[in-house]
Amino acid sequence: MYKSRAHRIFELRPLWSGLKPIVALTVIISCGYVGHSADSLDAILQQSQDLIQKGDLATARSALERGLKAFPQNGNLYGLLGVVEAQSGNYAASETNFQKAIARIPHFTAAYLNLGQLYQVHAAKDPQALRKAAETYESLLRYEPENRDALYQCSHVLLRQGSYQRSLEYMARLPAADQESPQALSVKCAALAATGRSGEAGAVAELLLRHPQTAEIDVHTTVSFLESQGELKLAEKLLRGRTEGGHGTYQSFRALGQFYKRQERWKEARESLDLAAQFRPNDAPLLYELAQTAYGQNDFKGALGYLAHARELEPRSAKIHFFWGIVCIKENLVREAYESFQQATSLDPENPYYTYALGAAAFAHSRSAEAVASFQKYRRLRPTDPRGRLALGATYFDRSEFDHATRELQAAAESPETAAMAHYYLACMANLTGDRQGALRELHLGLKANPQSPENHAELGATYLKLRDYPQAEKALHQALKIDPDNETANLNLMILYQRTQDPRAAEQEKHYNEVRKKLQRTRTDILRSVEVER
Repeated sequence: MYKSRAHRIFELRPLWSGLKPIVALTVIISCGYVGHSADSLDAILQQSQDLIQKGDLATARSALERGLKAFPQNGNLYGLLGVVEAQSGNYAASETNFQKAIARIPHFTAAYLNLGQLYQVHAAKDPQALRKAAETYESLLRYEPENRDALYQCSHVLLRQGSYQRSLEYMARLPAADQESPQALSVKCAALAATGRSGEAGAVAELLLRHPQTAEIDVHTTVSFLESQGELKLAEKLLRGRTEGGHGTYQSFRALGQFYKRQERWKEARESLDLAAQFRPNDAPLLYELAQTAYGQNDFKGALGYLAHARELEPRSAKIHFFWGIVCIKENLVREAYESFQQATSLDPENPYYTYALGAAAFAHSRSAEAVASFQKYRRLRPTDPRGRLALGATYFDRSEFDHATRELQAAAESPETAAMAHYYLACMANLTGDRQGALRELHLGLKANPQSPENHAELGATYLKLRDYPQAEKALHQALKIDPDNETANLNLMILYQRTQDPRAAEQEKHYNEVRKKLQRTRTDILRSVEVER
């Protein structure tokens, strides 16, 4: 289904507008050095800061490097070079320069704050970054224990680390007025919820909702954290609070809809996203999400309606064409699905899932040569995915290329994910060549891999019917129909069995079989259904 369990980390959020990620450092002019002019040092520092403000990082770096040749022990120069490297995306170099700045000026507060911010920005890439950030802020607080920025950021980092009680302890050291800021309330609410103090967390959530300066990000990051802790009622309360009283916005309704979508509460998700669409009716990503909710409700025509609008707005979106094809499968619109997957792959030819989908639709659309080419490409793109071998083997089987089919299907049979269907196709091949015992062996292996496979039960019944073992045939066919009442193979062979044994149920079964035939296409869609695995 359309969902994602990945939650954003608690986002970097400054407590005061003056603190920005990797700001230009406040220059702390240290004592002059023997043999050097203070004016020349001041000039280098001022020039470098001006260049950083203008975004000319390369020239700023050159100026600072020249300055360090003349003033190799100047912490201010290292601090500014740390800023340049941070803004240039050079994490390791920035870290080193901030550390050198602190080593030369032990109470260089701005360098500590910038180093802590640097670690937070790169926490996703460096598993030690949050630990180092907390240590950096704590080092600052040892000599400046009431630094508000450090207290808040340390509380924030400890929350992200999972040190919830320590986070609350640092938060409690902030002045009372600062503890009531939206950013602080956001962290406090999350930490209280994580320590099991749901009642207190709820009270803080109320304060956060009522605060006039609360921004969407304050609510959304708190909600993300609460979701990760399983505090869904409190998360919903925060999101709904932003939409009530006639104050709902595009962002608040969409966030609420996305929350419901993650919980697979499709009706509520669709209602909230529809309200967001009243603000932006031509928002293609929003229409795509509405299509997802309609799909979750099994309203496939509704999903196509949303996607049709989105496709008009973004005709070159491969993702939209792909989803259109997925919904067409549900509506048995094989040709339309095939054409949509063609569009998706033409726009994003190296996407493995689009390639697989095109192969599956080509197979279902009786374009077996194109299906082979697509599945071969998919195997190159995703060589470890056994579904590629299963799909390719099934297509070779359909083309009566049994040697190629056997090679691919035997490989697919080694993976638990594809074993049942691989053994099914191997059994079908054995039956076509008259090897009944080989077919039975493959079918029993298939049912061992998946006892609830209607295809294997149906083919087992058909095999026993060929062997004239009617009791075993009837048992297997009934089991197939118990799992899938509309299984065409099982219904056909049960009709034949009843006719052959002159069973009085034969006429009723023939009538039922004809109804099933009208209801279903001839099933060439086994592979096509597997497209839903990734989208």
